[in-house]
Amino acid sequence: MKRPTRIRLAGALVLVVAAAVSAVTAVQAQATGDHHASHQPRRSCESLVSARFANTTIVSATAVEASKTAPAYCDVQATVTNAPAYTDSVKIGVFLPISTWNGSFQGMGGGGFSGGDPTNPDSAALAGGYVTAGSDTGHPDKSGSFALRPDGTPDWQAIDDFGYVGIHEMTVLAKQLTKAYYGQAPAYSYFNGCSTGGRQGLIEAQRYPRDYNGISAGSPAINSNKLRAAQMWGQMQMQLAGDFIPQCKLAAFNAAATVACDKLDGVADGIISDWQGCHFDARTVIGQATPCGTVTAIDADIVNKIWQGPVDPKGNPLWFGLQPGASFGGLNNTVTAADGTTTGSPFGASDEWYRYFLARDPKFDWRTITYPQFLDFFQQASSEYTDLDVTSSATPDLSSFKAAGGKIVMWSGTYDPLVYQLGDLDYVQRVRDVIGGAKQTDQFLRFFFAPGVGHCGGGAGAAPTDQFQAVVDWVQHGKPPAQLAGAKTDAAGKVTMTRPICAYPQVARYRGGDPNTARSFTCANDFGRIKN
Repeated sequence: MKRPTRIRLAGALVLVVAAAVSAVTAVQAQATGDHHASHQPRRSCESLVSARFANTTIVSATAVEASKTAPAYCDVQATVTNAPAYTDSVKIGVFLPISTWNGSFQGMGGGGFSGGDPTNPDSAALAGGYVTAGSDTGHPDKSGSFALRPDGTPDWQAIDDFGYVGIHEMTVLAKQLTKAYYGQAPAYSYFNGCSTGGRQGLIEAQRYPRDYNGISAGSPAINSNKLRAAQMWGQMQMQLAGDFIPQCKLAAFNAAATVACDKLDGVADGIISDWQGCHFDARTVIGQATPCGTVTAIDADIVNKIWQGPVDPKGNPLWFGLQPGASFGGLNNTVTAADGTTTGSPFGASDEWYRYFLARDPKFDWRTITYPQFLDFFQQASSEYTDLDVTSSATPDLSSFKAAGGKIVMWSGTYDPLVYQLGDLDYVQRVRDVIGGAKQTDQFLRFFFAPGVGHCGGGAGAAPTDQFQAVVDWVQHGKPPAQLAGAKTDAAGKVTMTRPICAYPQVARYRGGDPNTARSFTCANDFGRIKN
């Protein structure tokens, strides 16, 4: 189905105010950017309710008292529409520190099909002194149902709002409100997001290169058109084979892969850090006894296909697969009943991608997908949602962002169970091809693999703790990050392991000592071991 051409004028919002006219992770949001002086408001918070913005209704402007987690701030709720050409409605919340503003703005991203939260500010960002903002990107819930009109046709307007318009409108409005409230625009603007938030940050750099000076993009769900289609690969393989593998069997495959590949990096720490050197064959686990049965050849073949990723009939890769060691529970989750029956339970965003974006039928059942249908759906996803990179967000030409002086810190966990890490690496490689190589790209974009880390954190490895501050230091002090600080915590929040997370393609080489301490590692071009 050919999508209509759509021209949005979100960037031309005009603020007319009586007093003036204006032409991640939570802990990371606390980075203050070395602003030592706070900037005081020039008007009352409540007076912002009378501000006039093109296509915008200020719903409320309320002063909120300080709490244990955030300073006092002004909560401005607004709705942006693009009538009469369009009938969309994007809800935006802008939160301005009343007496502790550090002079900068930090836009926040969402997750899954949720564009973000316009009603609850990021308390860590406020605590760091930032004006911050969130947007629902045109739909209030976390479902993908917004993409489908009641008549069964795609709602391209809503898809555009989710894909890129809603975050840009949030950014423009937040900057204009900042100038109206404090009498000056932000000195620096940053975007902080992970998963969908990471994707939103990258599409901002692609489409609106002057919106942000710096972007922290974690586990970015870019290439979403192919990613969401590929996420159903494992469930389809189990369905077609009539073999939904119980979780304890799946755990046995990862345990065996870890035993085989753990020491490739020179240290036994329960993490497959040398994922490039790990070539484990799931068939070596055939016959192993587990609490939920003996591993079969069919089980092993399915796991190998999951690790390989989707392929066409000739065996050519369509997209990437899960890395050995990463949890099967995200995309390839199964549920075993008391009677021993095991059924599939696919990732919700992938299921909704098929229902609302591809099949365009809310009642579509993923269990009916055949391999030929999967190929058709994959082709549809590639052709219908790539032309404008609305949901894909994978345009590699970041030359305008680079020219504007922007900086990006992008990272992915090698145990990410939802977003294939090699899809993110593929994007970085394509950016390098466009920009002119690694050296040119490293001037504004640094990419980091976090070994053993899951989606936006968690997992067996040490997750980044300073990626947002790294962006701030790069933008404001010209300090490009060669590595990020990584830490793993237990359930009580105690740090149990620290480790450097090195800029790709470097890796953390073990040099002796306590493997749970970062000083026992150094960033190097290889692990310093000869692979078998």
